[in-house]
Amino acid sequence: MNTTSTTTRMAAEAQESQAAVARQLAANDAIVANLARSLRAQPPRFIVTCARGSSDHAATFAKYVFETQVGLFTASASPSVTSVYAARQNLQGALYLAISQSGKSPDLVRHAQSARAAGARVVALVNHADSPLARVAETVIPLHAGPEISVAATKSYICTLSAILHLAARWREDADLLDALFAVPEKLREGWNMDWSPLVDGLVDARNLFVIGRGFGFGVALEAALKFKETCALHAEAFSAAEVRHGPMALVGKDFPVLFFSQRDDTREGTLALAREFRERGACVLVAAPGADAGPLAVPESAHPACTPLLEIQSFYRAASALSLRRGLNPDVPPHLRKVTETI
Repeated sequence: MNTTSTTTRMAAEAQESQAAVARQLAANDAIVANLARSLRAQPPRFIVTCARGSSDHAATFAKYVFETQVGLFTASASPSVTSVYAARQNLQGALYLAISQSGKSPDLVRHAQSARAAGARVVALVNHADSPLARVAETVIPLHAGPEISVAATKSYICTLSAILHLAARWREDADLLDALFAVPEKLREGWNMDWSPLVDGLVDARNLFVIGRGFGFGVALEAALKFKETCALHAEAFSAAEVRHGPMALVGKDFPVLFFSQRDDTREGTLALAREFRERGACVLVAAPGADAGPLAVPESAHPACTPLLEIQSFYRAASALSLRRGLNPDVPPHLRKVTETI
């Protein structure tokens, strides 16, 4: 199956990310700038994220973005602490980011309500700006992804990463990051036509694989592993390039598939060195990274490493759609799944 195919809704919606991110940045700049000014005037003590599924992978990305760009400790909250255990938290002075495509999951809504009652400033990143979760928040950052029909989230995930970078850039008043972010839609257009057929050809008969990233790239490694399971019936586990050495790498031997995501920052050398080590063991290694020294999965160059994961995951979505078809599946309607998961 040629990865240029857009015969699935999943691939078509992933391609729409280009226009969706441009639309979001234009529509949200005043909202994000106002929020950023307020956060500079009254800095939070720390940041808490709360999300499920793909949105939680975006929250992992947010951890690296806010800790490196803003310098604030960022931790992920478990909704069940409130929805199941009814435990109270002290979140006085915290910035609480609730992330959801639908904004309808009862446990997220309840946890956000609890967080606000516990003293947190609640900001919702949601695609549906009139959702229950949005109504709980003090500030809403709409994702502007547009309707997303395929069960597999694609453009809503990319728009969430964009919204996170937008807030960080305005908060820090970082012109370089902001310029790189506003260039992302054109970079997405450029990356859409890059050749990721080695991923499709290399994994068509696979049963298990590792997906590895580090820093800004770890969140998309988690997201890619989920999509392999969800759309390709392929068991995939995500690891940090630092953590995979603590036991899991014992499984990596001849022909074992490993997909790496990397970006041009201080994690690159170590990540690519690990890829070379696995290749020397005879593993089937695929690397997505900008630069001819990485490969074989091409990625456009970005002026800021934090923007690279958006470009990588869009190309991955296209390839995953093609891989699903090659494996005789329909990526738009994975078995036993539905678009909105209303966890209690």
